Amino acid sequence: MPRSRSGFALLLSTALTVAAPALAQEASTAEQTIDVMNTLFGKHPGARANHAKGVVAEGSFTPSPEAAKISKASLFRGPAVPVTVRFSDATGVPTIPDGAADANPHGLALKFKLSDGSEMDVVTNALKYFPVATGEEFRDLLKAAAESGPTAAHPTALERFAAAHPAAATAGGTAKTPSSLARQTYNGVNAFILVDAAGKRQPFRFRFVPVEGEEILAPEEAAKRDPNFLMAEIGPRVAKTPAKFRMLAQLAEPGDPTNDATKPWPDDRRTVDLGTVTVSKVVPDSAEAEKALLFMPNNLTDGIEVSDDPLIDARVQAYAVSFSRRSQ
Repeated sequence: MPRSRSGFALLLSTALTVAAPALAQEASTAEQTIDVMNTLFGKHPGARANHAKGVVAEGSFTPSPEAAKISKASLFRGPAVPVTVRFSDATGVPTIPDGAADANPHGLALKFKLSDGSEMDVVTNALKYFPVATGEEFRDLLKAAAESGPTAAHPTALERFAAAHPAAATAGGTAKTPSSLARQTYNGVNAFILVDAAGKRQPFRFRFVPVEGEEILAPEEAAKRDPNFLMAEIGPRVAKTPAKFRMLAQLAEPGDPTNDATKPWPDDRRTVDLGTVTVSKVVPDSAEAEKALLFMPNNLTDGIEVSDDPLIDARVQAYAVSFSRRSQ
């Protein structure tokens, strides 16, 4: 595995020196995954096992005229709907400095309040592709990291894992620290399906692109910033001028894999503008608000469906375990 110290790869390569706890035979993959995260990042009561540090904001989503042509989802028809978003840093450490390489990839989770009273969730981050393709592989990646501290003999468990899973060594390098949470592109690494009024099915991946443009800091500049510069900046920024993101759908072509999040589709694939997310204010008590928030990638609406990507269900199961534990 490359010795570069950036992003997700750094997060794993600087893991704690203690070995992962024995994984009980009866424990589910999701439970094992959360257990290893707690080993890597420590246990922080009330906090998420991953992406523990965050800020909750509110705004709206306005669909584009093109969106209703490609999906029958109510989200894409009619007037704007409210949306709650949570920006976050990576790792399960609630006090991680925002500019640290380990804080990449930053996340953006959205909960749309639909006109019929239901909700729809979208979960994205700044990675262009994921380091592994299945929940079992993600558990094993984390376990390998927990066994590969500075005193571990080479090749370490993490180096052996990366040799067998090439994306695990490169995915982290695709996410960089932004100057603002409002100036980063967030990607949906999992594939979903758009279904139109005639029943036509179109695989796609979400992408949220800042209207103001992406602005990335050099690693040395990010490291100099205040530990909370991203979380502290977003509130005053959107109070003055709302932050806007274009919600895009990158459309798959025949042969593009929908079941492997380690394989990005070519950049020349067509994208459709689904609408605009406008973030207008940070909630008064973000720490309290985020306790009740649970974003589930399979919480969709008619006209948008899950694909055959196994990571979707793996994420759902792990999020449920994390939510249950932090709610106790």
